[in-house]
Amino acid sequence: EVQLVESGGGLVQPGGSLRLSCAASGFTFDDYAVAWFRQAPGKEREKVVCSSSNHGATYYANSVKGRFTISKDEANNTFYLHMNTLKPEDTAVYYCAADQNYYCNPYGVDIMDYWGKGTLVTVSL
Repeated sequence: EVQLVESGGGLVQPGGSLRLSCAASGFTFDDYAVAWFRQAPGKEREKVVCSSSNHGATYYANSVKGRFTISKDEANNTFYLHMNTLKPEDTAVYYCAADQNYYCNPYGVDIMDYWGKGTLVTVSL
């Protein structure tokens, strides 16, 4: 059974940095695409970054390009979202997600099978 558990959220000042973690179990990274999504208050959930399975391409939302980076630690079955130069508009609940043999959509919606429960990131003074 695939399970995903996020951690690392919290309060950070504008311009600051934060690293979110997603502890994964039940799969191997080569076979699975992994992604981060977020949902701000009163808004729809949006994709932040999606990294395809089988060493395929990675796509970032325009709003986070150059500031956020996804990375994987296969030895520890964990993937991360490194967030730099945070802005108040980055405030949201962040969710990690995964799907088997999945190739991310560079232009549209990605629908993943497995989700964590989310971790809140608040960017404020």
